[in-house]
Amino acid sequence: MIFTDKEIEYLTSQPFGRLATVGPHGDPHVVPVGLHYNPDLATIDIGGLNLGRSRKYRDVRARPQVAFVVDDVDPADPTAPRGIEIRGLAEALAEGGRRLGGQVAHELIRITPTRVVSWGIEANWQAGPYARSVSPDHRRTEELR
Repeated sequence: MIFTDKEIEYLTSQPFGRLATVGPHGDPHVVPVGLHYNPDLATIDIGGLNLGRSRKYRDVRARPQVAFVVDDVDPADPTAPRGIEIRGLAEALAEGGRRLGGQVAHELIRITPTRVVSWGIEANWQAGPYARSVSPDHRRTEELR
């Protein structure tokens, strides 16, 4: 299992995250994007208007290594940060975006996690992050605290 039940609940409650890609000269490119958790594949799917012509899509096609962050503060305690960082390999797919709904392009970026770090979701943020690496077959995780 890649994500815990609480992490899935958090991801599906959030409309936006920030996608970081690597540009053609090795420079980082970070943009806000809408997110869709894909429960069948345990991936993060990203669509958008004109996605196929975007820098993020071109970056993913050239270099699949990405990072994706979703964070906010706990509504019950505005001083308590919470969030999840997902590092992984992304695919720039020519089809699939329309299934996300709304007015999005046919293209889709799909992130398959290789490392997940969350804070303030499983426990109080002061307990520290819950970090683990994920194997490519998604059946094994190596927990690190």
